[in-house]
Amino acid sequence: MNCKDNLYVGNSSTFVTSSMKGYLEGYGTPRWIIFVIDLAICTASLLAAYLVRFNFSIPRIEIETFPIAFSVVLVVRSISFMLGKTHFGVIRYTGSSDTQRIFRTITFGSLLFFILNYARFYLLDGKFVLPISIVIIDYLATIFLMISFRMSVKMIFSEFKNITKVKSKVIIFGAGEAGVLTKRTLDHDNSLNYDVIAFVDDNKKLRGKKVEGVTIHGGEKLNELLQKVKVDELIISVQKLPKARKTEIVETCLPYNIKIFHVPPVRSWINGELSHNQIKQVKIVDLLGREPIRLDTLNIETQIKRKVVLITGAAGSIGSEIARQVCDYFPEKIYLLDQAESPLYEIDIELAEKIGKGICEPVIADVSNYNRMRKVFETFKPQVVYHAAAYKHVPIMEENPSEAVLTNIRGSKIAIDLSNEFGVEKFVMISTDKAVNPTNVMGASKRVAEMYAQAVNANSKTNYITTRFGNVLGSNGSVIPLFQKQIESGGPVTITHPEITRYFMTIPEACQLVLEAGALGMGGEIFIFDMGQPIKIMDLAKKMIKLSGLSVGKDIQIQVTGLRPGEKLYEELLANEENTIPTHHPQILKAKLKAYSVEELQPRMDKLIAEPSNTDNYELVKLIKELVPEYKSQNSVYSRLDHKES
Repeated sequence: MNCKDNLYVGNSSTFVTSSMKGYLEGYGTPRWIIFVIDLAICTASLLAAYLVRFNFSIPRIEIETFPIAFSVVLVVRSISFMLGKTHFGVIRYTGSSDTQRIFRTITFGSLLFFILNYARFYLLDGKFVLPISIVIIDYLATIFLMISFRMSVKMIFSEFKNITKVKSKVIIFGAGEAGVLTKRTLDHDNSLNYDVIAFVDDNKKLRGKKVEGVTIHGGEKLNELLQKVKVDELIISVQKLPKARKTEIVETCLPYNIKIFHVPPVRSWINGELSHNQIKQVKIVDLLGREPIRLDTLNIETQIKRKVVLITGAAGSIGSEIARQVCDYFPEKIYLLDQAESPLYEIDIELAEKIGKGICEPVIADVSNYNRMRKVFETFKPQVVYHAAAYKHVPIMEENPSEAVLTNIRGSKIAIDLSNEFGVEKFVMISTDKAVNPTNVMGASKRVAEMYAQAVNANSKTNYITTRFGNVLGSNGSVIPLFQKQIESGGPVTITHPEITRYFMTIPEACQLVLEAGALGMGGEIFIFDMGQPIKIMDLAKKMIKLSGLSVGKDIQIQVTGLRPGEKLYEELLANEENTIPTHHPQILKAKLKAYSVEELQPRMDKLIAEPSNTDNYELVKLIKELVPEYKSQNSVYSRLDHKES
């Protein structure tokens, strides 16, 4: 197909060598050569049909009429090839569409033979151009030889191309249909160079059997296989593998520095076919996430359906995911409020593509601006509010307490008061585990917002509900994206303390529980989520490095930088004086804690939020500590305030 292919000159051996070289280097064989080869195949098929039909002893009369038959076949096949464009495809990339084109083209030509036969028989001399049996045999032979030729060239090219490459040894976990399709995808893609050496499957009935020449081993033999053979990659193809089993497989592979991949769900395959580009490397999020949460969707839908919903902080990790999930429950309108223009634009575009334009509307606003927020409530009259707007980074808020007061306390108070004034049905506030026995400005500021929401709830028709959970995987600025960037840049991976632990939850999981808790709450509750077991950050860092196929201490170093201002070694979900009450949902508990009155909080809060930007940082933090007696600073310049108090 390249014009250079038409410039070969010299003797035949030079021509063939040059053509093959150009072909293998990617220029492709000229179309006219493929056309000639196809006609040669047709000639061979016709001769084979005559020999088979007459038991390798062709009668003289048939030999005499053969030139006419031969001419007719070549003319008909030439026309059909030109119309069907069978010679246009690049042979080394022959696929199912090419074989279908050949089938249709040959069928068309053979049907013409039948038409010509009966036209001559009935309209001319009562004879056939070709015997019917010859037409049938020729039809089958031509299809077989043309397809076989293309597949043979494809296989030869693939072997020639990969002959000098070192193949990556691969184990596929799962010998079911998805596993077999995974192997075929790897085998048939010329851009890859994989050698599938084994299947591993937990199904005892499959053990010892072979799939496409590859032996199936039991799941308990995985570690033994990895010890015997240097494996480069393992691909998990099982579609509904429990999280615990997936984690177990990964833990088995990590000591061997193997890259681990997984096949996506069948529903995401392109036109029902798996592409190697869809086989993604296993990430730490895939292992830390838990089994899917069972939600009371009817209860959530009752709260949201045909309601006007306002989401503050809608451009953030949590706010945007709440917006995505709220869309599934048929709201009348969703107002996406944030002061970050670009990410707000992005989530608005995303949701418009998901549910159509007109349902969502972006609102640029600062939650600490009373007049602007009042206009929002007055104009849009929301019935359900999800308050996710907050500053959340501990060390930054420790250095900028006035901003924590403005957004986390004043902004929350404004949203709470306006919800009460304009008759919002439910107000769901997103809080944090750092509000429990706070050791930093950020956590303490969120605790003040919790206290005020509960206090206002006591004398309001609005139901105020607070949800409290720990770190979410993959959120903006969280430790996992940071570690990933550090690994990709060659390290070091930095952690603040070798013993530091944190609770983790995926963003979708956290937001599902927020919706569930919001629907469950009757007002005044602080719901806490089951965060599972705490995870040691050092272990998390090591696992992420190994998942990247690298060695800790050899390829990537881990560097301990020291605790940051206000940072705890261990996070808590409940204060010491608190206890919990179970709810109908096993992953949602209700905290019992001391209630405050508005009269008790209002004067001190008014003083705190009046002019935070013009107030000394120490004075601000002192006022927060007066509101939250359990707030004791750690590793912070504000620790001296605790000593003065004591």
